[in-house]
Amino acid sequence: MIYSNELIDKIFSYKTYSNKRKIDTALEMIAIMRANLGIDSTKTEKELVIKNSRYIFRAINKIDSELGKLLLEHQDR
Repeated sequence: MIYSNELIDKIFSYKTYSNKRKIDTALEMIAIMRANLGIDSTKTEKELVIKNSRYIFRAINKIDSELGKLLLEHQDR
């Protein structure tokens, strides 16, 4: 399952979610996307997961700059 940027933005805009819950939900989304990649995944699908992961890391960076910076520095290339 590939998540859209709109859904990611929607989660980060929830007022009822704590920052920790927003980050946990975002990291769970990344885990699900990466778990669904397999040997039959196309290069486009893999690039989309990396692109979405980077987008999520940048959103996390807005909430927790220390964690966001760490995730962005150590992401897969």
